[in-house]
Amino acid sequence: MVAGAVDLLSRRGMHGTSLREVVRHTDTPRGSIGYHFPGGKAQLISAAVQLAQQDISAILDGLLRTHGAVDGVRAAFRLRGTALQESRFEAGCPVLVVAVERYTDDAKAAPDAGTQQQLLDAAHQAFGDWQGIIAAQLAREGIAAARAQRLAALVLSAMEGAVALCRAALNLQALDDVAEEVALLLQAAINEVA
Repeated sequence: MVAGAVDLLSRRGMHGTSLREVVRHTDTPRGSIGYHFPGGKAQLISAAVQLAQQDISAILDGLLRTHGAVDGVRAAFRLRGTALQESRFEAGCPVLVVAVERYTDDAKAAPDAGTQQQLLDAAHQAFGDWQGIIAAQLAREGIAAARAQRLAALVLSAMEGAVALCRAALNLQALDDVAEEVALLLQAAINEVA
């Protein structure tokens, strides 16, 4: 159910990810959502953000540790491009969706401030984790901690922006172009300290 919610979030956004749609998408009994997620849609979305965070963190950490900062980031962009193509340019980042959309429950009720903040906190934690993984690899390659954090924020921002451009254009050109420029920037930063 949580993995299904991640997929729906990435394709349809928070408003298109209802409990009914998750049940339909995952072919699970309706009662199982209420049993596992007594907090309803907000609890399910929070769990989906945490799952996306864990999965992407593991992949990102593996790529960076195996290939280094520059080639690891290139590999992450390529992997994101493959996923984008496989989804026919439908799937964005489920965490980004939670960061930019206002939460409504399935009855389309206005969100309470606490629920909205809880979901924003989950998205912030996921982005922070990914930024930390990239920054840690840059630091291992000699970049000062503060600059490594800034460069990591740039990498994440550039990737998400490029994905949006690709979804609009229905091709990977922007992702390929941005990946190359980001890689050149990272290499130059590493060369400065070498």
